[in-house]
Amino acid sequence: MGIKEVEMGAVVPSKDDIQTQLQEQYLKSLEGLEEGDLVDGHVIQVTSDFIFVDVGYKSEGKIPVAEFGDNQPKVGEVVSVILVKKETHSGEIVVSKKRADEKIYWRTVSNAFKDHLAVEGEIDKEIKGGFEVNLGHGLRGFLPASKADVQRVEKSEKLIGLKSQFYLERLYSEKKVNIVLNRRKWMEEDIEKRREAFFQKTQIGDSVKGEVKSFTSFGAFIDLGGFDGLLHINDMSWGHVTRPKDFVKKGQEIDLKVIRMEPEERRINLSLKHFTPDPWSTFEERYHIGDVVHGKVTKLTDYGAFIEVEEGIEGLAHISEFSWVRKVRKPEEVLKVGDPVECMILNYDLQAGKVSLGLKQVQDNPWDQVSVKYPVGMRLTRKVVKLTAAGAFVELEEGIDGFLHSDDLSWTKHVKNVSSELEVGKELEVIVIESDSQDRNIRLGVKQLSEDPWHSFSKAFRVGVTIEGVVSSVTDFGVFVKVQGEIDGLIKKQDLSEDKDEPYDDALKRFQAGQAVKALVIELSPERQKLGLSIRDLARRQQREELTRFMQDDTSEGYTLGDLLKGKDDGKPND
Repeated sequence: MGIKEVEMGAVVPSKDDIQTQLQEQYLKSLEGLEEGDLVDGHVIQVTSDFIFVDVGYKSEGKIPVAEFGDNQPKVGEVVSVILVKKETHSGEIVVSKKRADEKIYWRTVSNAFKDHLAVEGEIDKEIKGGFEVNLGHGLRGFLPASKADVQRVEKSEKLIGLKSQFYLERLYSEKKVNIVLNRRKWMEEDIEKRREAFFQKTQIGDSVKGEVKSFTSFGAFIDLGGFDGLLHINDMSWGHVTRPKDFVKKGQEIDLKVIRMEPEERRINLSLKHFTPDPWSTFEERYHIGDVVHGKVTKLTDYGAFIEVEEGIEGLAHISEFSWVRKVRKPEEVLKVGDPVECMILNYDLQAGKVSLGLKQVQDNPWDQVSVKYPVGMRLTRKVVKLTAAGAFVELEEGIDGFLHSDDLSWTKHVKNVSSELEVGKELEVIVIESDSQDRNIRLGVKQLSEDPWHSFSKAFRVGVTIEGVVSSVTDFGVFVKVQGEIDGLIKKQDLSEDKDEPYDDALKRFQAGQAVKALVIELSPERQKLGLSIRDLARRQQREELTRFMQDDTSEGYTLGDLLKGKDDGKPND
């Protein structure tokens, strides 16, 4: 046993006195605290059911293990607890770790509301107008649907169970705790921070990961971590892209190249195709003008067809390069999207990334053999395919038409309206009168099938001879007379009467269609198909001939020239 020193004259207290003193000290230590105060305590023992904590008082407080959750402390650690009761009937104190955590957290939430700081929570369930959020430690808040995300929430179930940060918009605790949260605002600020960090750290040409978020007609938006970059349709492939969905899928995570950044405009352009070389960089090594290549029709326009020669190399075949002979009005008449075609490289521009292609150049040009196939003088029976004001087109074969001018329909008839003589779809016998391969011109004729009646007429008649005919029409300027060979001659109104005193218009009135007449040929030009006739000149000639006969007739003795003329003027025969 140890020996204890005691002062001389000192009174040694009894065991009961010591117990009383300790009790008084304990009570004094509790006098400064009130129930509900927050105090710190040391963990002195850990069992399977309780955690014993020394808060510096007579007895230790014991706390159920469940109040610590997964974060059970070790012996010697300091924990904060709430003094629930200073002393029970059994002399113990009652403390609570759970209530301490709630008080500490409420203080944290209050400070976060004052200082505009975010708090963490978990979206627990959907309620009317929004969601209920579990902030922990018994606190729950209301999250309006309009402030739940930066985008419109289409499927609310996707947010249930989501842990996130929230700003506190309202905080009341007078009678009942009322907390209103805003996740959208926190997300907007967080996204802006991420975007700024992206622009600071990323360089043009860097590879980044992103998730396909949504599609537009011109490409796809890629989520780069809360903010978007654009993958344009032209940057998906070096080849032709019609639909963005053919290259990427919504929700797909992909690697992309950064090809353009505009921090001021917050624009980021991304690319898939830049992971492979540009095919235009080696175009001249693989292709030359005049090469025949195979491709696929990717697009039709009013002016031609776009043809993909290989991925990334697309050329245009203009509509004028579709056929040597056929006049194609719309590309759809010949091609459709997806058709495989054979074509020739006509030209290219590396700087502009353009190739001119021809479809007809890989086929024989039928016009090259036109002069041989349809020589001048060849007779044909073909179908009329089109009428114009000047004549008619006659199809010789598919794509090759000959032109029949209205002047070549008849030697004698002036055709003003071709439709009165010809009909589309009707077959017609024609003769080739001109064939030019170089100018792609074939002239046809109908009148040339028979001899020119003007040529025959000029052999049978000459100026100064008398001819008979029938009036075919009467005009203001004269009378047309149809004579031999169905040729029309014109008697001008001043040549209709031998009586110089008769007005010209009165003379016209004496003639009508179908009337037989006899006249003198006063003009004949087969080259110009012109025949001029005169009744007046015929009458004068007849007078001269009669006078000549009178002068030569022996039985005319006893009469004078004056007597003869007088008889003519009287209109009476001489006795």
